[in-house]
Amino acid sequence: MADFDERTEKFEKALRLGESFDIAKRELLALGGVVYVYYADGCVKDDAVERLLISLCSHGELRDGATPEDVIKAAFPYLDVKRKTDVGELVRSVLCGECVFLSSVCSYGLSVNARAFPSREIDEPENEKVIRGARDGYVETLLKNTAVIRRRIRDPSLTFRRLTVGRSTKTDVAVAYMAGRADPALVERVTEKLTHADVDGVIMGHQSLAEILIKEKWYDPFPKIRYTERPDASCAMLLEGSVIILCDSSPEAMILPTSIFDFMQETGDYYHTPLTGTYLRILRLVIYFLTVFLIPAWYLLIKEPSLIPPALNFLKISNAGGLPVIVQLYVIEFAIDGLKLASLNTPSALNNSLSAIGGLILGDFAVQAGWFAPEVILYSAFVSIANFTQPSNELGHAFKFLRLMITTLTFLFGRWGFISGALFSLLLLLLNKTVDGRRGYLYPLIPFDRKALKALIVRERLK
Repeated sequence: MADFDERTEKFEKALRLGESFDIAKRELLALGGVVYVYYADGCVKDDAVERLLISLCSHGELRDGATPEDVIKAAFPYLDVKRKTDVGELVRSVLCGECVFLSSVCSYGLSVNARAFPSREIDEPENEKVIRGARDGYVETLLKNTAVIRRRIRDPSLTFRRLTVGRSTKTDVAVAYMAGRADPALVERVTEKLTHADVDGVIMGHQSLAEILIKEKWYDPFPKIRYTERPDASCAMLLEGSVIILCDSSPEAMILPTSIFDFMQETGDYYHTPLTGTYLRILRLVIYFLTVFLIPAWYLLIKEPSLIPPALNFLKISNAGGLPVIVQLYVIEFAIDGLKLASLNTPSALNNSLSAIGGLILGDFAVQAGWFAPEVILYSAFVSIANFTQPSNELGHAFKFLRLMITTLTFLFGRWGFISGALFSLLLLLLNKTVDGRRGYLYPLIPFDRKALKALIVRERLK
C-alpha cells in the first residue's frame, strides 16, 4: 500500500491535481482494494464512465496471480483499454481526454479511451459546395474524420498512422494512405518529420503542420499543399496514391504531394458527365491564366498603343480618370482586399448585402468623381470574381502577387518588363518542388507524363 501511495502521489504531482478545476478524481472501493479514477471533466463520455464504475464496484476481488489481461477482461467491459506504467504516458492520457484508473492491487495503470470532445455536427463545407453529391464534410474531431473516410473506403490497405505533435499541445495527427498505392518513401518522410518535429504546439492546425513539412522561401507564393474539407475528395486522392494528413481540432485534410495542376480538379467535376467535367477543367485553366495576365496585358496595350491592332481599338481608354492608371490598378487591388477583410468581420446576416452594395457604391462613386477609369473597374472586378473559380485561398494570393509583379515591371520597362515578369513567373514554377522533394511543381507537364496530364485535364469515366 505504501508503494501505491507513492505512485499515486507522483502521478498527481505530475498531473498538478487540484490546480485546475476540470481535472477530477474519484475514489472507489473495488477489486479488493482502492481504485482512483482521473479524468478531464467535459472530455469524457459520462454514460460510458458510469457503466465502467458500476462494473468495477460490482466485481469481486481479484484472484491470486491475476494478469493484467485478466483484469481488463473481467472488470473493464470497454473497447479501448490500455495498460501503462509510465507516469508521463498516464498524465498525457488524462490530458488527451482518457480516463486513468490506478488500483492498490495492481502495479500498473489502465487508460480507457472514453473521449467525447465537444464538436459540431457534420455539415457541407461552405467553400466547396456542389450542386449534386454528398453533403458531409470534416469536423474538428479526428475520429469522426477518419470514420467518414473509412465509410467510403472499406479496404484493409487503407492505413491511418496516429502521431502526437507538439510538446505542450500533444495534438493527435493521422497520416492516411493506401498501402501499395502511395509512395512508401513519401509516407516515411512525412511521418518522420512530424514525429521529430521540435515545436511547442500545433495551435493553428494544418498551417502549423505545413510549416513543419515545408521550409518555404519568402519569395515563393505558390502553395505546396492542397486542402479540402470534403471526405469524397480526400478518398478520391487516396485511391490515386496521395497521402492525406488529418489533424485533431482542424476541419480539413492536407493532400500530398500537390502540383499546380492538381488545383484544376474540383469535386463537382465528377458529378457531371465526362464532357461537362472536361469543359469545366479547361475553363478553369483558362481563367487561371487570365487572372494572372489579363490586367498586365491590358496595361501594356494602353501604355504602348502601337501594339493594339485596329480590331481591338475598344481596349483604349476614352477617359483615363484623375489618377494615373497604374495607381488606379494598385488602389483597386488594395480596396478589393480591404472589402474581403471587412466582410470577414461583418455579421453573417449583413455580410452578402454589405459586401455587394459597398463594392458597387465605391466603384460607381469613383468613376463619377473622375478618379478611376471604367475599364479599370471592369477588368479588376472580373479578376476578383474569377479568383473564386477555385477554393484555394493560397493559390489566389499567389496569382495576385504574380499579377502585381508583372504589372509593376510593365510600368517600369514596357513590353520587356511584361516579358521578363512572365519569364520570372515561369522560372518560379520550374524551380519549385512538391513536398516529396522529387516531383516538380509543374508535373505532369515537366517532366512530361502524358497519361497523368490527360487524367488531370480530361475528366475520365469513373471506374
